[in-house]
Amino acid sequence: MKNLLETKNLSMVFGGLRAISQVDLDVRQGEIVALIGPNGAGKTTLFNCITGIYSPTEGDIFIFPPEKEKKRINGIMINKATELGIARTFQNIRLFPGMSVLENVMIGRHCRSRSGVFGAVVRDASTRHEEQEIIDFSYQMLLKVDLADQVNEMAKNLPYGAQRRLEIARAMATEPFLLLLDEPAAGMNPRETQELKELIDRIRKEEGISILMIEHDMKMVMGVSDRIFVLDYGEKIAEGTPGEIRENPVVIKAYLGEDFSVNA
Repeated sequence: MKNLLETKNLSMVFGGLRAISQVDLDVRQGEIVALIGPNGAGKTTLFNCITGIYSPTEGDIFIFPPEKEKKRINGIMINKATELGIARTFQNIRLFPGMSVLENVMIGRHCRSRSGVFGAVVRDASTRHEEQEIIDFSYQMLLKVDLADQVNEMAKNLPYGAQRRLEIARAMATEPFLLLLDEPAAGMNPRETQELKELIDRIRKEEGISILMIEHDMKMVMGVSDRIFVLDYGEKIAEGTPGEIRENPVVIKAYLGEDFSVNA
């Protein structure tokens, strides 16, 4: 399978703290890849480097968008990363609580719109047509995450699990080829987590979107991932299939715990 993302010897240093150190990681077309490790291992820092929030101190980040040339994206502007096809959600939900469910997804669609300030002012036929296209497309995203029946509800009134799905719908509205999910199951109950697991698998199968996710729920990670990368103190200590990671003694000692391979 073709690689869509590669990091090579990626490092990020804050003052005297090396948050990630020479990390090599890749995501292939059609894959769900998990990034796991203890709190403070550097997982979100790695996400922030990939999406342009941080410019890495050392190393390189390359993307391979479908039907486009390889591109180095070190230090790219956040909005440019989205335009290139990289979307993400955050560990802490970042919705617009006073806006409707539909409006939140429409905002995500903004990066694909063509009308500028002039079109917004004069509201010509082309602009009105594009606005309707954005509404229709956003509604389709809500259908995909099972939120279409709450299209006019305020985002703040949604249950926690539904808010997480709304964030994913907003990210999907940017039409990414790669979706980064930062602890999507955090705070969810078992039913919500199972629904999320099914949604993530459906996004990969039906939308053809590759997924890189940070997650602490090991049942979900082992159940949905094709491959897993493990960080500890900013360094990659292992990579492999769920079966390989489950039995890896280094990972068991650093993160999973001695009882994991028996009871998981």
